[in-house]
Amino acid sequence: MICHAERSEASLPGLPDLKHLIRLLTFLLLVAAPLTAVTPVEDIAKRVDRRYNELRTLSADFVETYRGLGMSRTESGTLWLKKPGKMRWDYRQPHEKLFLIDGKTAYFYVPGDRQARKTAVKNLDDLRSPLRYLLGKTKLQKEFEDLAMVEGVPPLTAGNIVLRGVPRHLAERVSMVLLEVTPQGRIERIVAEDVDGSSTEFRFSNQREDVTLADSSFRFSAPPGVEVIEAATF
Repeated sequence: MICHAERSEASLPGLPDLKHLIRLLTFLLLVAAPLTAVTPVEDIAKRVDRRYNELRTLSADFVETYRGLGMSRTESGTLWLKKPGKMRWDYRQPHEKLFLIDGKTAYFYVPGDRQARKTAVKNLDDLRSPLRYLLGKTKLQKEFEDLAMVEGVPPLTAGNIVLRGVPRHLAERVSMVLLEVTPQGRIERIVAEDVDGSSTEFRFSNQREDVTLADSSFRFSAPPGVEVIEAATF
């Protein structure tokens, strides 16, 4: 008579060999992983893409801070974006000024000046201009090289994620860009570091999605007596 204590598990009917089962499960995991694995950066980038590519319009309050050449300057106002490629920055503090893109042409005007400047969008070398592509079919990972999560840079808001990358269209001017993104894919802060060591930071708040914005808000009309001149870039 065989005692239960002396019976091996391998002799039990219907019980598979444990080593064989482990090898089988390991093989299946190795085969399946490439098909389903999504990196954290890819996941965050897709959230940003989905959020902004589905919008028609967006408005937000902004604070812009420039630091460089031994100085610091802070300005604030309201930003409006509308598909396709329209953008309007209304600066209110500390001085009024307007930066506007109607889709093809960019304008810059300071109230009280006798001249306003304009140039083709393709000629722009400006940190603000790429933001108009937020509302479109762009993909974050195509706009930025080496997009990665940042360690050691705390977000302004707990729970947000900080990404770092180099914008492909401004690589000669900008050495790095930080993007602070909410878990829902909303961009709340952008920090661009220039190759000369200066930096420009944009903070966005009170974001309002799919608000009603007339096309006329993105057309520039020069005040009486103001001359509009062509500029190579801004």
